[in-house]
Formats: sequence, structure tokens, C-alpha cells
Amino acid sequence: MENKSPLSPHIQVYKWHVSSLVSIATRITGIINILIITLICFWFAFLLLGESSYELIKLFLNSIFGKFIAIGITWSFSFHILSEIRHLIMDLGYGFEIKTSNLTGIIVIIFSFILTILIYLLGRQLI
Repeated sequence: MENKSPLSPHIQVYKWHVSSLVSIATRITGIINILIITLICFWFAFLLLGESSYELIKLFLNSIFGKFIAIGITWSFSFHILSEIRHLIMDLGYGFEIKTSNLTGIIVIIFSFILTILIYLLGRQLI
């Protein structure tokens, strides 16, 4: 008689929590942030090639798509920083209860958007 159930929790039987979403998103933003840092290094390398190379980057960043990407990058770093602070607190032994874990996950999500908006407003010198 063959058992058809999975040996470990599987995506089809596992109940999602906010902490699960934040954990997976932290890993994804970590990978994205490494790629972004690499692109920023190339951008700085273009500065060494002269003003004409820099103008291409400047043109891109001033486009609507470039501004959207810049805001997305800001959110990615904000989310990752806040999530790592959450993990640091958990490494100290706090916040393992389901309610607390879900609450801190929601706080990370909300404050990452708030921090992104604040950085945008500061960058545009609106505050």
C-alpha cells in the first residue's frame, strides 16, 4: 500500500502566514539587492569613462521607467533592512509567538512602504 501524502510540508498543504511571506520576500529582495549593487558599481564605472557615458545613465534615470525602477530599488532596500532588523530581534530570542511574528511581519511590510515614500520625498526635497 503506497502512501500518497508528501513526506514534509508542501505548498499545497501548508497554511501561509505573513511571516512566511516576509521570509521569502527577504530572500528575493536580498538577491535583487545584490544585482542592484552590481549595477550601481557599473554605473560608477561609467563615470570613469567620461561625461557622455554618464549622460546615458542620467537619461534613463530621468525617464518614467527609470524613476519607477529607482523607487522599486528604494523599496527593495527598505524592506530588506527592516526585515533583517526583525530577524536580528528574533536572533536575540524575541518574537517567536505566531501573533508577534505575524505582527512584526505586517510592520515590516507597512514601514517599508512608509520609508520608501519618506526617502522619495526627501530626494525630491518636498520635506
